[in-house]
Amino acid sequence: MSEESETEPSKRDTGVGMAIGLAIGVAIGSATDNLGLWLAIGVALGAAIGAGLSNRE
Repeated sequence: MSEESETEPSKRDTGVGMAIGLAIGVAIGSATDNLGLWLAIGVALGAAIGAGLSNRE
């Protein structure tokens, strides 16, 4: 594996955040029968979660 600089966000954290957000979006979308809306919201949540994970100290 390559070393990451401190200023470069971790791609792994971003991927984990996106996976969590998509899972949440799909679960809520299936429950409410509005998958299109919640899939998009899940992607946005995943991006926020990924950014938060990559900015932790």
